Parts: sequence; structure tokens; C-alpha cells
Amino acid sequence: MQLTKITIIMFFILGFGTGCTTGQENQSISATLVSDSNQVTISNDGAWCWFSDPRAIYFEGEHKRTYSGWVTADGSIEVGFYDHDQDTVVIHRLDSKLKVDDHNNPSFNIDSQGRLLVFYSKHSSESPMILARGSNPESIDTWEASKELVLNDSTLFPGASNTYTYTNIVRLSDEEDKLYLFWRGVDFKPNFATSDDNGYSWSTGDILILPERTYRNRRPYLKVGTNNKDVIHFAFTDGHPRNEPTNSIYYAKYQDTYLHKADNSKIKSWSQLPLDPAASDLVYDAATTGERAWIWDVAGDSEDNPVLVYSRFPNDSTHVYYYACWNGNQWQNTKMVDSGKWFPETVEGEEEREPNYSGGITLDHADPSVVYLSVTKNGVFEIERWETNDFGQNWKVSSITVDSKQNNIRPLVVRNNHQVMWLNLQYYRHYTDYGAEIHMTLPQTNY
Repeated sequence: MQLTKITIIMFFILGFGTGCTTGQENQSISATLVSDSNQVTISNDGAWCWFSDPRAIYFEGEHKRTYSGWVTADGSIEVGFYDHDQDTVVIHRLDSKLKVDDHNNPSFNIDSQGRLLVFYSKHSSESPMILARGSNPESIDTWEASKELVLNDSTLFPGASNTYTYTNIVRLSDEEDKLYLFWRGVDFKPNFATSDDNGYSWSTGDILILPERTYRNRRPYLKVGTNNKDVIHFAFTDGHPRNEPTNSIYYAKYQDTYLHKADNSKIKSWSQLPLDPAASDLVYDAATTGERAWIWDVAGDSEDNPVLVYSRFPNDSTHVYYYACWNGNQWQNTKMVDSGKWFPETVEGEEEREPNYSGGITLDHADPSVVYLSVTKNGVFEIERWETNDFGQNWKVSSITVDSKQNNIRPLVVRNNHQVMWLNLQYYRHYTDYGAEIHMTLPQTNY
């Protein structure tokens, strides 16, 4: 596999389509085709978790660039871009040694002038979220003074945790470019706030999802997708699979000031939040199988019907990927592949702290009939591309990485483009103890 040669420039400034057929659950059939891929190394020191998005976005203005961000091994927040015309990578250190924790990776939005808005936070810290705004269009060289976003409303549950984790940012063009920001906040629940002035001011935070508070800091995990116009897709769990006797997958979508189920029936007004998961769509009921689950991604097809991917755990050593979509009448869940066990390198003599860390699975949000996943091949996690033309019944599979010496995990597809990025691990013992490179396919790759 030949890697493209590129020039890397670094700046260090411190301190700162488819529908679904009928049927409930099916075993897919797949055939493997190994193909070469042109790839580029975006960073030789960077990692991310999968609950802050978008982690990478393509923007075409004066330049054609793919922007992304990550957390380095020493806990610094970096942003970078790959320039498609110049074949160069430029990296800027935004915040030096914030915290060694891959949960802190930034999420990205680009305003109408082409300026980057970058959101990030410390993991489970009462320190506020940070918004960094580029000073100039399509540039990461200079930045406005960073803005602390103190958005949690601690009066919602007096005495509850008042922390910030993960950032997910959405801009809806049909609502005059209104920004919706989601994070894990008060009481470890998914919180949200909105901005009508491009992020300069924000509403007070509120809770989006509120399951029964059966224990302190019960934490639904949330994934967010959008058509960037008028719809926001939400997929979420009861809590952490390690803490729940069963951990199911739920879905709801926002449109026209209401939350809806996949069949477009109204659940409640946006002004009447929070949402009880029991009132939303139950995509996968873990109570019926005894297999806990964890959400990985959600997107809408060409008709904005939802598509989800998630992991199920018959046991902690067996991680099985599923593809779920709304067929117009019901949810269909299709088994894809057993990806193997967790990827962290368990310290000898110790119990694995994160046994539910799958290699990872993600959707192409521009075409969710395309899925990228990390699966064990000969003892190493490799990245594969899966594509279906019959709504998950059969798959064409091609290899992105082959015969790797190091694990390849947590793929993502660049928003507004079809490139896939992933982490190539040097080591990973814990989310606070890691070393990784970030690789990306180039857009001329053919499948």
C-alpha cells in the first residue's frame, strides 16, 4: 500500500440514500474484495473519542480543504487541514496540555464566511466548554480570543454533577443558520443550548434526554446527525453498557420545533423537553436479548429516514456490529459482523477497564448505505468499507487497511466529503494513556 508524500507544516501557539426493506433482523451476506487505497497521514500524534462531532469537515471556498482536530499524547488540542490542491497538511496547536484524555477532542462548524468554529471541553470537568473562532476565512493561523461557554443550569437538579463532556454542533440553514450545541452536562445527561448570532451568545442550557434517575449520574450516550437544513437526528442509550443491566438503543428527530419518531408522529414540543427515552422510538430492545448495546452513529438517508449503526455485546469479548434503518413502517436491525473483542491493551494482571471499546463503526452521512468499520483480521484491527444496494441484506466489502502491524480504530467519514479517517495506534492502554497517528484516504480513491 503506497502512501502519498506530503508536506507537513506545523504552527504551535500555546495557551490557547437509503431506505429499508421489511423484516426485523437479518444475518447479512458479504464477499470481501481487497483493494489498494491512497492514504495520507494527517497527524503523527493525535486521538479522539467517538462522541464529539463533526470531528472532520470539508469546505470548498477559495481553497479545497479538509479540517479536523484531535488530542495529542500530552493532552494538547490541535486542529489541522489537508489542502487538496497543494497536497499539504497544516497543523495548529490550539490549547497546550489541556488534559491527557481522548474524550476532549474538538468538534467543528464553518460559518457562511468560511471561518472555523471549534468546540471542545475537558472530560467530566466543571471547567466550561471552549469555543475557538478563526479570525480569517479558511485559515487556522490566527484566532479570536477563546470564549468560555458556561451553559449548564445547575438549578435543574441541585447538588447534581455540573460537568462538561463532549461537544456536538449543528447549524440549520432553514432556521437562519441557528446553532444547536449538545454536550453531556448537568447530572451527566445530554444537554443543549442554542445561538442565533453565530455563537457569540447562547441560551441557558437545558436537558435533552432524561431517563429515570435510577442511580447518580446515569448517563445516556448520544450521537447526532443532521441534514444541515431542518432536521436533527438523535440516537441514544439508557446509559453506559458497563453500568446498565440492559442498554438499549433509542431514536428521535427534531423538525419544525417538535421532536418526532421515525414515522414522523410527534412526541412533544421542543419547548417541553426533556425527553423520556420511553416516549421515543425503541430501535433495539436489549431486554429481549440480554445483549447490551452502545451507539456509534446516526444519519439520514436521501429522504431523511434514519440509519443507525451500533455494537452489541453478547459478552464483553464479543463485539457485534449492527445496521438499523427505518423502512417506512418499522425498524429493521441487520447483523453485520463480529468485530472481535475490545482493542485497548489490557495491562497484564489487571481487569480491562473499558471492555466495551469496540474498534468502531461509522456511516457516510452523505450516503448511509456506505459504512466503515474496524474489525479484527489476523489479530489486528483493520478498516473496511461496507456498501449495500439492497438496504443491508447484502454487502460489498473492500479493505482500506491490509496486513497492518498496528491496530486501526474509530473510523469517521469527513462531513461534506466521502473520505474516511481513522486512528492508527502506536499503543492504547486507556483513554488517558495512548499514542496514535491519524490517517485519511484521498478523494480519488475508487471502490
